[in-house]
Amino acid sequence: MSALDTFAASVTADQPPAGSSPALQALWWVRRGDWARAHECVQAHEGEADCDSVHAHLHREEGDLSNAGYWYRRAGRPVSQQSLEAEWTALATELLDRRER
Repeated sequence: MSALDTFAASVTADQPPAGSSPALQALWWVRRGDWARAHECVQAHEGEADCDSVHAHLHREEGDLSNAGYWYRRAGRPVSQQSLEAEWTALATELLDRRER
């Protein structure tokens, strides 16, 4: 099982996997259906590029595209044209790959 598969499957647990960064925790919470808790994770770490990237994704998921655009700019990323699922997967993969190095 890949790191991404393991991470995605872990949402049946009570808490994100130990050692998860705030950005990964936010992705975990939103996958679990708790957008507010995910938002709290990234809000507490504004200015960190990974959290700003996930923050953009969260506002895009919420449907607040203007706010999402602000966070994409803060993260130094173009506004995603991917589906929300594909963007979640890309972000999680990027963060997990970096963690494993």
